[in-house]
Amino acid sequence: MDWINYLVVGASALLAAGLTMYSGFGLGTLMLPVFALFFPVEMAVVATALVHGANNVFKVSLLGRHADREVVLKFGLTAIIAAVFGALALAWMSHLTASMSVEVNEQVVSEVTPVKLVIGILMIGFALFELLPRFRKMQFDRRYLPLGGLLSGFFGGLSGHQGALRSAFLAKSGLTTERFVGSNAVIGFLVDLTRISVYLALFTATGGDLAEFGGWPLVITGSLAAFAGVLIGKRYLHKVTMKSVQMMVGGLLFGVGLALVFGFI
Repeated sequence: MDWINYLVVGASALLAAGLTMYSGFGLGTLMLPVFALFFPVEMAVVATALVHGANNVFKVSLLGRHADREVVLKFGLTAIIAAVFGALALAWMSHLTASMSVEVNEQVVSEVTPVKLVIGILMIGFALFELLPRFRKMQFDRRYLPLGGLLSGFFGGLSGHQGALRSAFLAKSGLTTERFVGSNAVIGFLVDLTRISVYLALFTATGGDLAEFGGWPLVITGSLAAFAGVLIGKRYLHKVTMKSVQMMVGGLLFGVGLALVFGFI
């Protein structure tokens, strides 16, 4: 039944957007497999990008004033440049067929591409810095922010997994909870705007037509539910400590990293 489709998309977007308020990532990671239940994979990517972009615009309108200008400039500028190269690398790598697959009784249960393997290992490594007591209090000097922007922006353009690496760096940059959330929102918006522009340019250059996309009702449902998740998350923002944010970031990094390494997402 159609209403079940809207319920699944809406509930997933509401939950993911609420968590993303604090972690800085997770909406795209969750919504891509959800949209893939209803659309071909290439259209699921389009739908996810539209919801993700709309959500970032909404977050910036609510929280952009909390952003740390120095962090946005040092991290964001290199991230934007790297996102262009990541998106172009995606276009090149889309022609490659290399992958590793796991089979059980001659049935493929998971498939891992080189990109997912590299990103997954990076995420697990960063997760340890958030979860292990020995490293939890470690801070990254702000002079390393441009390096974080390069990594986050490139992999964001390449696969869309920019938020996880960005949060790993920003969580160690000595920011308050409000500045962490605000800076994350602004940088995420800038990188999304860059990579989506490149995607659309490449999409139209290869003869694609967004007018043929018939999933707008589900995209709108997902966007509105994500807005609601952001509003709920914002209501409790002042009650959330940076330590709990770091633990959430670490847990999600580790879980998503494992899922990528083993080919579950």
